[in-house]
Amino acid sequence: MTAHSFSSKRLTIIGVGLIGGSLARALRRAEVCDEIVGCGRDERHLQKAVELGVIDRYEMDAATAVSGADVVVLAVPLRAMVTVLTQMTPGLSADVVITDVGSAKGCVVEEARAVLGSRLCDFVPGHPIAGTEKSGVEASFAELFDGRGVILTPIEATDAVKCQRIRAMWEVAGAKVTEMAVLHHDEVLAATSHLPHLLAFSLVNTLASLDESKDIFAFAAGGFRDFTRIASSDPVMWRDICMENRDAMLEVLQLFNNDLKQLEEAVRDNDGEAVVNVFTRAKETRDRFCG
Repeated sequence: MTAHSFSSKRLTIIGVGLIGGSLARALRRAEVCDEIVGCGRDERHLQKAVELGVIDRYEMDAATAVSGADVVVLAVPLRAMVTVLTQMTPGLSADVVITDVGSAKGCVVEEARAVLGSRLCDFVPGHPIAGTEKSGVEASFAELFDGRGVILTPIEATDAVKCQRIRAMWEVAGAKVTEMAVLHHDEVLAATSHLPHLLAFSLVNTLASLDESKDIFAFAAGGFRDFTRIASSDPVMWRDICMENRDAMLEVLQLFNNDLKQLEEAVRDNDGEAVVNVFTRAKETRDRFCG
């Protein structure tokens, strides 16, 4: 199946925010969906999505929203996933394919296995590696996934044809799709995404508690703004990610704490050589992989 072979008569997105809304816009741009249905808890938010042309219509009830859909995308916070899965299951059509956009996969797969039962074969776990610090359907845009990565983490029960269909959907949206084992995904994302967000939140929180915080933020340079941009992300969403991927998070956080302690000792001991070695290795590594 190629990217251009994807089409959907009715695609339902549960959670029409930045990611869900941007996917709807990207698929609408590609003209591959006859109808896009939205679902969520906030009716005013869904009305706004209709006004913006992101979705065609909406339903407040999850089972009604997925009725007749051939593709269902779950774009809700991780801790809402099990509730949505339970609510929507009675309305699922026989030929549906279900996917999600959660930043942690182990917890989602566990919940899907418990709720979907024999229909687990219809589920293709996924994670688009794209986003901004903004949230809500107003922040969505069709180009969000252009050239960006999407990781699919199919499990042993996942139907191979349905996995290919979700791959094709993301390719139509402009993304580059790879596959990865669930556990490996959670370990990699803990290090490359979840830890940086935790550090950004923690740094800004520390500085906010200082007596001189007004001057600190007033004179913050570009480096500070670049490093802490992601601290403007949705706190509840990132709480869920940290809690749901806590084992991998704790492992990489312990590693970081150990390295930070060594750097602290080097500064205290006036060991400039040790400090420059850390900085040089970091610069060379980032230049090699991000240059």
